[in-house]
Amino acid sequence: MNSEKTMKNLILLAPICLLITACNPVQKQGDGANSKQDSPNVILMIGDGMGMSQLSSVYYFKEGEVNISRFKHTGFSRTSSATQKITDSGAAGTAMANGVKTYNGAIGVDVDTNKVENLVKIVSRRNYSTGIIATSTLTHATPASFFAHSDARGKEDAMAAQMHNSEVDFFAAGGLKHFNKRNDGVNYLDSLMAFGFTVDTSALITKDEISADKKYGFLLQNGAMPKKIDGRDEFLPNATSLAIEYFKKIESPFFLMVEGSQIDWGGHDNHHEYLVGEMNDFDDAIGVALDFAEKEGNTTVVVTADHETGGYTLRSGKNEKGHTDYNVINPSFSTGGHSAAMVPVLAYGPNAEVFTGIYENTEIFQKILNLTK
Repeated sequence: MNSEKTMKNLILLAPICLLITACNPVQKQGDGANSKQDSPNVILMIGDGMGMSQLSSVYYFKEGEVNISRFKHTGFSRTSSATQKITDSGAAGTAMANGVKTYNGAIGVDVDTNKVENLVKIVSRRNYSTGIIATSTLTHATPASFFAHSDARGKEDAMAAQMHNSEVDFFAAGGLKHFNKRNDGVNYLDSLMAFGFTVDTSALITKDEISADKKYGFLLQNGAMPKKIDGRDEFLPNATSLAIEYFKKIESPFFLMVEGSQIDWGGHDNHHEYLVGEMNDFDDAIGVALDFAEKEGNTTVVVTADHETGGYTLRSGKNEKGHTDYNVINPSFSTGGHSAAMVPVLAYGPNAEVFTGIYENTEIFQKILNLTK
């Protein structure tokens, strides 16, 4: 991106930030072990709606390398919410982001609607830089669980109003309308910039343009990002790569949550091609994270899901003679909603073995906290 285009695309604010403590440089060089990168980076990657069949589909419907094969430690997460056997993304996202079981539809609050601290806030106190990436709106249930608090997941405008005052240093997603086309008429892009964010509403910038002394927000669609089958570019792997390049320039460990949001929507629509396009894209983003973790050596990558969606099954199909053929896969769905199935947990890097076994989804929160001490 040339400088003229950068100036056109970036929404910048003159340094009124001098009066706002949140505008201090992002460099998190503090006292203690974390300042020298003794604690591992953590990249948590959530395939929304990704059960075992969704995960397996990559082996049958993706061309090229299957990155999930690179994991050696695997486990399973139980996903029921506090109030229902079948969870929604609000309760499941809160379980992983805040460590509590809550009711379906809750975001960052317990069953009594009390706010609960999230991973982003906690690890930020431990000198971690933090980021959130999603192919949904930033304020959708799962990503919102990592920075916001709401008694109802549908209150996306209210959750957008909380982002500028969060501990997030980097974000990339859709959802621009919840910041600048709100019913209350408030433009929260101004608030983001006042609190030190450089905000881009048109495209990701290049790694050469990223600076360690700024915070970055990319809101690239009014609503969610386009479907992969409708022509979405390499947004998810590219945003993951850009976030990593940003954090590499900051002398502190980092926590990054990356969500393949629309795997879930393909399941809800009972749309195999939609689902597979999102799964393959998510696997590409996983590859970006693993490439970095393998090279850097002090990064734990965790891949999991909030729940399974669609009752997706890779059942046998029929051959040209009309006979059942076990060499033919005929994907099918049993529901347009979520299911109670356990979901996979894959881990790579320092202490990856702690993610093996079968456990409640709240344990993912606790295991990550233990890593970042």
